[in-house]
Amino acid sequence: MKIRSLAFALLMLVSLSAAAERIKDLATVLGVRENQLIGYGLVVGLDGSGDQTTQTPFTVQSIVTMLSQMGITLPPGTSLQLKNVAAVTVTASLPPFSRPGQTIDVTVSSIGNAKSLRGGTLLMTPLKGADGQVYAMAQGNMLVSGAGAAAGGSKTVVNHLDVGRIPGGATVERSVPTALGQGDYIYLELNTADFTTATRLADVINHEVLPVQDITAAASGVVPATVPAAAPVDARTIQVKAPEGSARVAFISRIENLEVNAAAGSAKVIINARTGSVVMNQHVSLDDCAVAHGNLTVVINSENTVSQPAPLSQGQTAGVSNASIEIKADKGNLLHLKSGVDLNDVVKALNSIGATPQDMLAILQAMKAAGALRAELEVI
Repeated sequence: MKIRSLAFALLMLVSLSAAAERIKDLATVLGVRENQLIGYGLVVGLDGSGDQTTQTPFTVQSIVTMLSQMGITLPPGTSLQLKNVAAVTVTASLPPFSRPGQTIDVTVSSIGNAKSLRGGTLLMTPLKGADGQVYAMAQGNMLVSGAGAAAGGSKTVVNHLDVGRIPGGATVERSVPTALGQGDYIYLELNTADFTTATRLADVINHEVLPVQDITAAASGVVPATVPAAAPVDARTIQVKAPEGSARVAFISRIENLEVNAAAGSAKVIINARTGSVVMNQHVSLDDCAVAHGNLTVVINSENTVSQPAPLSQGQTAGVSNASIEIKADKGNLLHLKSGVDLNDVVKALNSIGATPQDMLAILQAMKAAGALRAELEVI
């Protein structure tokens, strides 16, 4: 046991450079997850800002179906001109361990051409899961955090008027079984797969938590054997032996509050080609390389003039376009970057040659192609 404690202490000393994080922030328990719900419904009570029924026939069809279910039959060929009704989709997330009778928030979004859902009321809407079963029923008055006004062809809109939210607008009708209390083991899943972090997490659990199979032996005065309670299965999953019954909840509570020094992530450069954003973490470094940067600018100016013929020349007045082309080449800069520089040096070096974010996209890709960039290059 002393050797085991000494090895664990040395492991913690090696990883002091990393900030300790709680296990609940690094991993989740397998099976404890949210479930997405969706439904189709109608919003009524709008102030003339609903769907245009000529362009959204499904809104009229939904109204007719709802009225027929309430015992109201419309004469054949009746044309409904509705302005206060909008067809919507209703979405929600069913939290883990939800029980019938609990309430959850729902988001209501227009799927037609309604101008605004402000002031509307959602009619009873069943929310279904991926298996087609109804898990909640939604209904209520919506909150729309937007405003708009229109007059004389001018229109002003603040925020978005076609999406609303109903806090506690759905009541859970069916629970989702969770296999948390079944079997001898629970499984922790890291949010980011990493072999080092998985190993450290298992070591922390084994050091701080007495192995479950040895609890009985310890209570009887027998020296427990060094059987680990946790073992990494792969880079993402850690298997932990847990007690059964109600003791499992307290066991998980103790585990998720333990602190682990997570391993440093791999060197990575993220490039957003649409916005020109470039994000690099602290582990990005370079090999020896030289970077030349220069801009070539072409400016074309067009000036329209009028050509007036001389008197008695029988000529005609004509428009003439005079174009001037100017080519300007900025002075190229050749920069030498030394091997092993860190992120700050990379940023300073690229800024020193006047590289814009768009220039960095090409420079970093060229560095990666040349084998000088020690990082994973990811374009999103």
